Amino acid sequence: MGDAVDLVLAQWRAERPDVDASPLAVLGRVLRLARLLDRDLREFLAPFDLEPGEFDVLATLRRAGGHRGMTSGAFLDAALVTAGAITNRIDRMVAKGLVARVPDATDRRVVRITLTERGRTMVDGMLGDHLARYTRLLDPLDTRTRQVVADALRSLLQRCE
Repeated sequence: MGDAVDLVLAQWRAERPDVDASPLAVLGRVLRLARLLDRDLREFLAPFDLEPGEFDVLATLRRAGGHRGMTSGAFLDAALVTAGAITNRIDRMVAKGLVARVPDATDRRVVRITLTERGRTMVDGMLGDHLARYTRLLDPLDTRTRQVVADALRSLLQRCE
């Protein structure tokens, strides 16, 4: 029993046997899985009135630890998105009362992005369920297979980045 990518590969073999479509066996599945995971994450976040990028803001600040927050530059490095995207996300999160912009105690030119108590409570409350969902999604893979897949994907990401 195959999946949608197997069908795509069979169609290419039938229509263009001269073309090696085998990269789709991996990358087609990665792209399809990314779309499915994004949809799943959006469904999970909907009751919290959050978008995936907003959840990323909360999670990034929370895993950075401490209440000092992060400078915009450090946040930009940690989140791996454009400065404009960060500004828009932070603006939305400030409006929702989940993060705050706080002047740095030692350098007035620096602004830190911090979780509010409400933001910290929200992300802490969501995290267990979020990771449990991901664990269930990985149920078909045993521990060794998960590690092999993680290692292979790390190699691909390093190549692409």
